[in-house]
Amino acid sequence: MKKLENKMKTIIDKNKYGPWAIVTGASSGIGKEFARQLASAGLNLVLVARRGALLEELSQNLSREFKIQCKVIALDLSKDGFVSDIDTAVKGLDIGLLVSMQGAGKAGAFLKISHAELREVLSINLISHLELVHYFAPTLVNRGRGGIVMVGAMGASLGVPYIANIAATKAYVESFGEALHIELKEHNVNVFTLLPGPTNTDLIVKEFGMEIDSMPMKPMSVDQCVAEGLKALQANQSSHIPGRLNRVMRKFMHTSPVRKLMTKMQRKSAIRLHRI
Repeated sequence: MKKLENKMKTIIDKNKYGPWAIVTGASSGIGKEFARQLASAGLNLVLVARRGALLEELSQNLSREFKIQCKVIALDLSKDGFVSDIDTAVKGLDIGLLVSMQGAGKAGAFLKISHAELREVLSINLISHLELVHYFAPTLVNRGRGGIVMVGAMGASLGVPYIANIAATKAYVESFGEALHIELKEHNVNVFTLLPGPTNTDLIVKEFGMEIDSMPMKPMSVDQCVAEGLKALQANQSSHIPGRLNRVMRKFMHTSPVRKLMTKMQRKSAIRLHRI
């Protein structure tokens, strides 16, 4: 009950970031939790992901619980030309916030991953953010207010063995977001990048092959991760690493002991997934 009450207290400037927000990657994990907390703050939602059935279920639940409007777009953001489908679906909606949370990729040795999979990760983790921001930024600038949220990863800019391609895409997003934060600030548009550390989502188990119980530090809950992210957005920060311990870890990620620990963890995951 306490968790639900905390979520209900999410505060968002509806004049700046509403009345509609679009959330991609909304069918699970951090994207789904963004949708929930934004709905609890009273924003109407456009939910985007590949898994339409999960989106429909989420849409019905959020509409019923928080008395908001929801629109569902079942869409593969790795495919060329997806923006035209977005354009058609959002016509007539006053969208004040883009939350771009889609992501993909499995742990594995670089030479064991197919070229097709490497390209698909680039399409979802990098190109799709670029396309969405390029589409929505002019509208937000013209309305004179709004926000863009993207997802990077804690420490990705330092390079992470056994998720080399994934980390590189996340590093792009962080750099991209930091630059646009400055460029669009004068237009009252806040570009914010969330940089989560290990977070308790299906992605950790299914895609990264990690065993949560054996991890050296307990993964953060999605509700804390998103709550901190929305608070940072409201404060007009350019980026934020949720969790004090994660912020401390980021400072030491370049050191040899931490790098060895990261490499060991990702290597074990790659072995578990038979990708090494």
